[in-house]
Amino acid sequence: MKYRIGHSPDPDDAFMFYALTEGGMETDDRHYEHVLLDIETLNKHAMNGEYEVSAVSIHSYPLIADKYHLMNCGASMGEGYGPMLISRDVLTEEEGKKKVIAIPGLGTSAYLALRLAWGDVEVQVVPFDEILPRVKSGEFDIGLIIHEGQLTWKDEGVKLVLDLGIWWNNKTGLPLPLGGNVVRKDLGLELCEKITEDVKNSIIWSIENPDASLKFAKKWGRGIDDETNKNFVEMYVNKRTIDYEKDGRDAIREFLRQGIEIGLVSNELKIDEIKFIGSGE
Repeated sequence: MKYRIGHSPDPDDAFMFYALTEGGMETDDRHYEHVLLDIETLNKHAMNGEYEVSAVSIHSYPLIADKYHLMNCGASMGEGYGPMLISRDVLTEEEGKKKVIAIPGLGTSAYLALRLAWGDVEVQVVPFDEILPRVKSGEFDIGLIIHEGQLTWKDEGVKLVLDLGIWWNNKTGLPLPLGGNVVRKDLGLELCEKITEDVKNSIIWSIENPDASLKFAKKWGRGIDDETNKNFVEMYVNKRTIDYEKDGRDAIREFLRQGIEIGLVSNELKIDEIKFIGSGE
């Protein structure tokens, strides 16, 4: 059987799935192909149950909870870092709140984190890889950057207004949950467990064989050098990616619980009933 894995065209996702999609590990009769799409598009496809496995924004998970289980591996969590609000000119947070903010999508976790931090602000959706250059050019006064832009922004001469990962960690003491992997419920619990184990083993394989995996991952880094590629991958593929652990699962529940409180997450979601495949819970 062949299973499709939808993931973002960025280095950390490519690194995680390298062994599965390039045939570097044994998976019995389960074969995988990857489909590369930006995270907002993946969120929308997941609402239709498009792919057997997909990376999604944690913010969007409640919309697909009827179709997908969360895996207990493959997390993108900011350990005291995360999406950043940047500006061309120096801005205070109070000044930034009054501007139109370029964001990568209304379903992204970055947007939910922004709303938790700054409340009801005016935003405009812009492709994630256009936000930094369009802030730099002056088209937008402020933008919310994700992916490798979190490492390259200094080289572009823009200014940091707020790191949402630092803000969240100071507020809760927890990592900031951004992306997660999901597996489709209609495959059945036993197969969901096997596929989750395959994904977990792929992550472990890449961490243990970094040279080949990093070379593959760099293809999706939009011109970044080897050091930036390595640093970015290590930010979001690490011990936490293999196993969310209790505080990682708690972080997801708290993030969504606060989203319910401000009306950006449906209150129909039963937070305490979220199942993490592979966690043993």
